[in-house]
Parts: sequence; structure tokens; C-alpha cells
Amino acid sequence: MAAPAMAGGAQTATTGASVPAPARQAVAAKRPNVLLILVDDLKPSLRSFGDAHAISPNIDRLAARGTRFERAYANQAVCAPSRINLMTGRRSTSTGIYNFGQNLRDYMPDAVTLPQAFMRAGYRAESYGKVFHIGHGTTGDPQSWSAPAVKDHVIEYVDPANAGKSTREEALFNEITVPEEADVFKFAATLARGAAWEDPDVADDAYADGRIAMRASKRLAELKTGQQPFFLAVGFARPHLPFSVPKKYWEMYDPARLPMPEFEQLPDGAPAFAGKMGGEIAAYTPVPEGQVPGKRFSDALKRKLIHGYYAGVSYVDAQIGKVLDALEREGLAEDTIVVLWGDHGYHLGDHGIWTKHTNYEQAVHLPIIFAGPGTGKAGSAPRQLAETVDIYPTLAQLAGVKLAPGTQPIDGADLTPVLRDPGRQIRPYAYHAFNRPGRIGQAIRTDRYRLIRWTQEASGQRVYELYDMTADPGETKNIADAQPKLRAKLDAMLDAQPKPASVNLKAQRDAAARD
Repeated sequence: MAAPAMAGGAQTATTGASVPAPARQAVAAKRPNVLLILVDDLKPSLRSFGDAHAISPNIDRLAARGTRFERAYANQAVCAPSRINLMTGRRSTSTGIYNFGQNLRDYMPDAVTLPQAFMRAGYRAESYGKVFHIGHGTTGDPQSWSAPAVKDHVIEYVDPANAGKSTREEALFNEITVPEEADVFKFAATLARGAAWEDPDVADDAYADGRIAMRASKRLAELKTGQQPFFLAVGFARPHLPFSVPKKYWEMYDPARLPMPEFEQLPDGAPAFAGKMGGEIAAYTPVPEGQVPGKRFSDALKRKLIHGYYAGVSYVDAQIGKVLDALEREGLAEDTIVVLWGDHGYHLGDHGIWTKHTNYEQAVHLPIIFAGPGTGKAGSAPRQLAETVDIYPTLAQLAGVKLAPGTQPIDGADLTPVLRDPGRQIRPYAYHAFNRPGRIGQAIRTDRYRLIRWTQEASGQRVYELYDMTADPGETKNIADAQPKLRAKLDAMLDAQPKPASVNLKAQRDAAARD
């Protein structure tokens, strides 16, 4: 979708007429505030999204007063690129940013990020917690904010048995000092693995998410008295590994009642490279290292990891509740658009896979909630398929923020027609992608089907996966060869998308920088 014209910093959002700075501030002050809540690794494991096991009363009450998109998808199931998708309104296949270590300004030096668009319209934009991904060779974006971003830990231990050690993931997330000349991934590999979970009897603010909730709540009270409307982004780390969560949240669940994985191998007929073994999960003890296909976790380990994930969901839900309480306490709820977004989905042993980094449903399915002025009838749940990149144009439209000439093209669709009429459909699919070495996997997710097209860049050879998500929601059987007409129809939808940027773009740029 082409970027709409903007009323820039010297124009009103409604008429485009040039006005003096004080008048611009008065216009901006009448606009709604924005509270953007980002949650790391949160799939729709929420009661309001149909997960009867989840204990998530605070996110549920947000959903009850707004519109929830139950059929929302990440454009890329990797933390850093997914957040760049959100902040730029651009898919990874448009930017070439597919992985860690690919920084926004190296690929899009003139990008106008979502908070920047609001800043240009007279907003004050601030960041608390994990908003941009910082770590794994990826940096934040200082120019997106009116003040320095407030960062806290992602990897954190308080149990004396685990705390005080230098671990692999702490190095990757910049939690410990890495020698300046060192490759962060090679350096991290020399360190010990951290614990996959801990459950100490501590207060919520013993961990970063509790502290971020307190800071954001306090900041809401301060922003209330400001002369500008605010765009406040608040990012939470759990339920990302490690499942470091206070004991009371573990005690909310009977682990024997939590769902265990039912199908623990790749789909019948799927290419081997489409799956994933090891990776992030193996950076933690007591997860076995050096996994090979067919080697599975013990039931006790699987149950503990699943328990830890749900405990993390309930812990972060409680922290989000504190921020929502502050919004109401300060009298800001009626004038603030709240958006809640999980950055991608999460495998919990399905297909024998843990964490994310695939093109399968569990890795890309995420929750999106819009609440506040203009966000539709309370408790709505439209069937519209949504993408992460849709948030940028939708928020801008809701707030009356027009985008400046020269803003990057926006891949997302404005969802406000769906907020007004939940029966409306503006796009019959969601699009996502994931790459493997030398291959780009583009995917179309319709109401019923998912087609994944793997293209080997060197040869152009294509391999397909096709799943009937109604008859086979667990994606157990690839029917691409058995359904040639259906495959061709969905393939045409992929052909209609812009040509994807090369998965080797980073290597090309690195080589050019060395020359």
C-alpha cells in the first residue's frame, strides 16, 4: 500500500494548512494518546483468545473493552525483524531485514518509524522496556524517541543458584560486557548455559517486567500534565526464556492439567529444512544439547517448560494490569488508544519444535488488541486476517496522523474499516515469511489454508507446503502435491506480492563494506 500523504510538522492533520507552532501544539493536544504494549514471545495463550488454560484477567479486560484480532500473524517469526516490521510498516521481504545483526538504519536510513510519525505530528514519544530488539548484534533506534529509551533486563536471574554467572544468552542480549573486538555469537558460545527457569518467592519487581510496569505507571501520571499528547511504548520480556517468574505465578497452574504436545514430528511430506532442531532452547539447562531429529525431551522436561511459559503469561498479564490500572487512575483511559501486540508466536513442542523461527502456525500466530477511542464495539472479534504491519497505518488513521511525503511505502493495511464494521473484509489473507540458508519461504495464510513456497535463490527451485487449517489445524500433512489447483490459486496470491528482497542481502552488504 502506498504511503498516504502527510500533514508534516508545519501542517495540521486535517487541513494541511501551515500554522504557527503554538497552534500546532493545540491541535496535537486534542488528539488521543497512544499506549503501545509489546509482549515478547506471546502467542494467543490468553483466555480471551480461547485458551481455557490461560490465566490472563488483565489482558482479557482490555480485550473486553476493545477489538481483538484472533487471526493475526507476524510477518517474520524472529524478535528483531518482527519489531522492525511493526515500527516501519514494512515486511521483512520488503526491507531484506530477516535476522539479527541487521540494523534498521543500515537498510532504511531515512525510515520514518511509527513513533517518529507521531513525533512529527506533535506527540511526545517514549520507550520503556523491550521495544526495539537490542542484542544479537542488533541495536535500538534513538531517533525514534523524544528522550533516551529506558531499558531493563531480558535475561535475568535472582535465585542465588542461578544469579551472578555469565551465560550465553546474557552475552547475546548485552546483559554482560562482551570484548569490543569479539564476535558476540562466538563469544557467547564459550560461556555456560543459563537455567531455563526459576521460581523464587520474590516480589514482582525483583524482575525487569515488574520494574518496567512501575516506571511506566509513574510516567503516565507525569505525561498526563504535559502539553503534548503522548505515544508511550511499553515492552515486556516474559514469557520469553528464561521462565524467570515469581513463585506465585507458577502456583496458579496445576502442571498436570496443562496441554502437552500431541504431534511431535514434522508434517508428513514437509521438507526437512522447514523444521527446527535446537537453537535458542538449547542455550538453557537442563535442555539437552546437540539435538538430532527424533531425540525428544522427557515428558517431565516438556511439562516444566510448558508450565514455565504459562507462568510467564500470567506474570506479564499482572504487570500489564498495573499499567492499565494507572491509565484508569489518571483519568486517561477514555482519551488513550491502547494497542497490545505479541511479537510472534511460540512452539511448545508441537512438531518437536520449541520457541519460534519457522513458518508454521504456532510460530507466527499472535494476539492484537485495539482499545480506546475509535476502536470499535467493546468485545468485538472480527474474522479479518491481520498482519503486524497493519498496526502502523491503523494507529495513524485512528489518531489522525498523516504520513509525510518521503515516508517509506507502507505494506500494511488500515484496519479501521474493520474496527467500525467487524463483518468487513479488506484482505483475504495474511502474509508472512521465514528464510533458511539460501532459501526464502513466503507464506499465504487464508481463512482455511496456509501455502508456504520455499524458493532456492541460486537455482530458482521451488518446494511447496500446503495445509488445510480447518481439517488439519495441527499441520500434520502437507497436501501440496495432492491439491494442484488449490496450490496454484494460492501461489498466484504469492506472485501478486512484491518480489522479496534477497535472503543474502546482508552477506552482500557485508562484503561490500569489506571491499
